Amino acid sequence: MSQLPQLLYNANIINAQQVEATLTIMKAEQIDACSALTQLDIVTPITLTETLSKLFNLPIVSLDSFDYQSCCERLGVNHLIHQHLALPLEITPYQLLIAVADPSNSIAEQEFNFMTGLNVKRVLVEVSQLMHTIHSLYGSDSANQQYNAKHISNKELEHLVDNARSQEDIGQDNSLISRFINQIILEAVHKKASDIHFEPYDDWFRIRFRCDGLLIETQKPPQKVYQRVVSRLKILAQLDISERRQPQDGRITFNLAESNIIHIRISTLPTMWGEKIVLRLQNNQVTNLDLSFLGYDSFQRQMFTQALHKPQGLILITGPTGSGKTLSLYSGLTILNKESINISTAEDPVEISLSGINQVQIQPQIGFGFAQALRAFLRQDPDVIMVGEIRDKETADIATKAAQTGHLVLATLHTNSSTEALVRLKNIGIESYNIAASLNLVIAQRLVRRLCPLCKCPDTMPTHPPQVKGAIYYQASASGCNACNQGYLGRIGIYEMLSITPELTQSILKQDTQPQLDKLAQKQGMKTLNQLGIEKVCEGVTSHAELQRVLVR
Repeated sequence: MSQLPQLLYNANIINAQQVEATLTIMKAEQIDACSALTQLDIVTPITLTETLSKLFNLPIVSLDSFDYQSCCERLGVNHLIHQHLALPLEITPYQLLIAVADPSNSIAEQEFNFMTGLNVKRVLVEVSQLMHTIHSLYGSDSANQQYNAKHISNKELEHLVDNARSQEDIGQDNSLISRFINQIILEAVHKKASDIHFEPYDDWFRIRFRCDGLLIETQKPPQKVYQRVVSRLKILAQLDISERRQPQDGRITFNLAESNIIHIRISTLPTMWGEKIVLRLQNNQVTNLDLSFLGYDSFQRQMFTQALHKPQGLILITGPTGSGKTLSLYSGLTILNKESINISTAEDPVEISLSGINQVQIQPQIGFGFAQALRAFLRQDPDVIMVGEIRDKETADIATKAAQTGHLVLATLHTNSSTEALVRLKNIGIESYNIAASLNLVIAQRLVRRLCPLCKCPDTMPTHPPQVKGAIYYQASASGCNACNQGYLGRIGIYEMLSITPELTQSILKQDTQPQLDKLAQKQGMKTLNQLGIEKVCEGVTSHAELQRVLVR
């Protein structure tokens, strides 16, 4: 990660809170330091470039003064240009001149030197100008450029209703309705929403985004255009626009940029006032599946990795819908994914494509469910099996027995705590000796929203949970800021890790109750979700109110 925020802090140009905010948004949005600093309005692009010029004693240049197109074609180092946001400007017999926005990135200079054999000299260009030039060179429009396109107002939509334009207009890609839908999708992508809800009511309809797990209302367009919006979405998904009484499901591919395609699952549901539409957004950009990025601490990573490297056994990940279980499974599979290992997964649906892993989409409507997929896997010489969800006795029975016969099995289960998973398996119908013989590790998890580091403010000490001496508590800003959603920015996981020790095995065989299992697990050092959540509150990562929202039901 760029050293620029820390360098600016050391030079007394930005404060510690601004450093934290910059690093957070760089990590959350996978953007460079200069873009993050200007996006947060910490400094203007011009001020930032002038400041860096003085700090690094580098001149500021105009790209118009150079024939960079010919230079780039001659070198053929496109990957370095994109990777380091650095543009070759001029070649002499012994020297290469490159334009950069972040001069703290010394690796760029080294790699250009290695690839060309030339001495590298750097000059400065404003980050926005540099990004625009690189995108123009390689024929790619950024998401931000599209997002900042002309906004379609409710007044324009009302004008469309007044003019009563023909229904055929919805079939045109450049129609007002089409551009309005594109605008909504782009805004959702910009806010990192996972879902878009279009909801009709008696004399109005609203659009809501699910951001960081919560629904946020964004617009209330004129109700009379709703049917046109629905029809256009159904046309894009190749659904039957005349069928309004039955639910339908489909898919839309949305080209955000040349290298960034959004895959959208669409679901329609007939309601009293019309069809409700929900769009699930799936970005094709590489998802960071590193355990540290997901919020596992060093001890938790060690426990998870040790369980993954056992030759057989069952690893269960539990929690409610939307708690990040699938990402934890994918992270584990990524660690195991080697040429010498045969990995097969049964999923509903396949959420992220993992190269080198045999991913199977189950189809219950044709009788191909998790149990059927598991049976097929066992005939395919597997080393590792992943089950998207254990829902019934048949699936649980096959999974636990496979975990005892030389296979490593990863699966999810819907329970509120790790010890509750042991009781759930027994209630499903799995014998206690099979549970004890197969289980290696149970992880119960939740996702809590991170406080925006730029606008979070001090909070009064809560009466519950107990106060921690010396801790400073924070709460979300009531109005939030330009960088966040209602005072929060992104989410982080909290993980309750239950390792199956010999003592716990005996407790399972004795069919102890959940309170007894809880007591033994905590005696052996297991931290509960509540304890782990309190730690996040005391560290200023999240708020007490957010912890209560997630854990108290």
